[in-house]
Amino acid sequence: MKAIVTVVGRDRVGIIAGVCTALADFNVNVLDISQTVMQGYFTMMMAAEVSECNVPLAELCARMEAIGRDMGLSIRVQREDIFQAMHRI
Repeated sequence: MKAIVTVVGRDRVGIIAGVCTALADFNVNVLDISQTVMQGYFTMMMAAEVSECNVPLAELCARMEAIGRDMGLSIRVQREDIFQAMHRI
């Protein structure tokens, strides 16, 4: 199963490394990544494979949100199919 991970916050050194390390700790594989900085704000979207994740998806979502708070970021993890349904025109 694939998930979409979004990250938003004030830009600083180490955001990509911190988020990717946290995902790796949960055995989540990053498949694709896009990031940019707009007027001092860091934004990133990742496609990730969560089939081998070592915690249930709901727990991954909650733990990544908590990690985001600790890092001063907003981190959201959503199943890809739900993300696509929410953003369909």
